[in-house]
Amino acid sequence: MIDPQIFVKMLSDSGINFYAGVPDSLLSELCNCLADNLDETHYLICANEGSSIALATGHYLATGTPGAVYMQNSGLGNALNPLLSLADPEVYAIPMLLIIGFRGEPGIKDEPQHLKQGRVQNALLDAAEIPYRVLGKESLDYPLLIQEMLDLAILRSGPTALVIRKGCFQSYRILPSPLPQSSALLRESALKIILDRLGKELIISTTGKCSREVFEIRRQQALPCRDFLTVGSMGHASSIALGIALEKPDKRVICLDGDGALIMHMGSLAVIGKHHPPNFIHIVLNNHCHESVGGQPTPSELLDLKLLAQAAGYPRYLFADDPSSLETALEECRQHFACTLLEVLIHPGSREDLGRPSSSPRDNKQEFMHLIGKAKNSIEKCNQ
Repeated sequence: MIDPQIFVKMLSDSGINFYAGVPDSLLSELCNCLADNLDETHYLICANEGSSIALATGHYLATGTPGAVYMQNSGLGNALNPLLSLADPEVYAIPMLLIIGFRGEPGIKDEPQHLKQGRVQNALLDAAEIPYRVLGKESLDYPLLIQEMLDLAILRSGPTALVIRKGCFQSYRILPSPLPQSSALLRESALKIILDRLGKELIISTTGKCSREVFEIRRQQALPCRDFLTVGSMGHASSIALGIALEKPDKRVICLDGDGALIMHMGSLAVIGKHHPPNFIHIVLNNHCHESVGGQPTPSELLDLKLLAQAAGYPRYLFADDPSSLETALEECRQHFACTLLEVLIHPGSREDLGRPSSSPRDNKQEFMHLIGKAKNSIEKCNQ
């Protein structure tokens, strides 16, 4: 295994002291090391991978030295446009080092949403003409491979990549900083309340532990999973829900979102607000962190979601931070129809034995579409 401290020192000795990206579980030890050793102007957790490429570009323009961009390989889709139309040697020629977590590596067991990504990942890098090397715990020659990619980034004036296999980095633990919140409400407890009140509506849940917990709650209650579990495509659950709400105006549509996912594609709020379908309820479970990949902080503690929702055009904003206020907010949503953003402040944490959906994404899709087809109207009378 590679000691993340040695890894960071090697990059520092070669002039790289700036990191921007989106956390990944395979890179959590590296991210812990960076958070422990760099200040917030040199280690940035970004909204999405594309903006990370732009940040590294800005760093290079200001300093003349390359930066590093870290991401899960699922983030390559977000990053490809600025990689090809901004940093590429044939455009602005910006050297940088990509550090990419290799989810879905062929031959390694992983979740369905990662398998296709892992299978085509290296072909995507080849098609984008981005040189890369793969590092794993068995890579005894990793210093040479790292230096090769750093030197090549400078030589070609463009991106190069290190692809990081599962288990590559040694453990690096730091004490978590206290999060700026007082809620004792855990996400799973909040979801149980939400599903109890609105569980018969059309529910779209976001990527990560949220969808896993929704599936578990249904299983524990011996109920079929009637929800669309967005296991991939982080940040897009709200747009999926909007597309359904616009086509099914007689059915209430509930989006279960997270703060990190909301921030990743925050422009979707403006589109939702513009159309503001009265059957759309956008529930943001806000724990101020990317919990599903290691608990790294999001900037949501700096966001006033009430002002943001109002500025985007949502007719109504509600807030809850305990079971009582959540019950009250959900009852208001149930009784009065208006496009709503409901912020639920929660505390990070989940069960260690939290399972994963046992049905395939394709089966989940078919069951959900069948549900839409047979669901009765959930909106009989709207307030005028």
